[in-house]
Amino acid sequence: MNKTLVFDMDGTIADLYGVENWLEDLRNENPRPYIEAKPLYSMFVLNTLIEALKEQGWRVVVTTWLAKDSSKEYDALVREAKLAWLEKYYFPYDEIHLVKYGTTKANCTRRHGGFQVLVDDNEKVRNGWRLGDTINANENIFEALVNLLEKEA
Repeated sequence: MNKTLVFDMDGTIADLYGVENWLEDLRNENPRPYIEAKPLYSMFVLNTLIEALKEQGWRVVVTTWLAKDSSKEYDALVREAKLAWLEKYYFPYDEIHLVKYGTTKANCTRRHGGFQVLVDDNEKVRNGWRLGDTINANENIFEALVNLLEKEA
């Protein structure tokens, strides 16, 4: 069976909301918060768990929204910043979707079929997920990822 783990970025693995003046910068189309955001977790531990899941056959996808009400020029800057962030922290993904704010995230991975787990901090997005299960990124995601590993063992 296909197994896909879908990660959001902002507020899930990247602490965008912890960057001082993040909202003002986004409204002014300044990509600084996406560049300066720190990881919410130890990336060594997170990446180790993800690599172990990949060894068990999980596909890892990043599906993240761009800034709300943004121009095409700003979207391009945000895409560049998010890709650089993932590279900087060696996040081990197989596929990425950098999509307009409000896009239904399931539409990005529905074609994979199988069982899909969404890791997201947005309750509304999690509640709308119908492709499998969700992990609430407002809680420690390590425990949930370890549980996925143990189910496969």
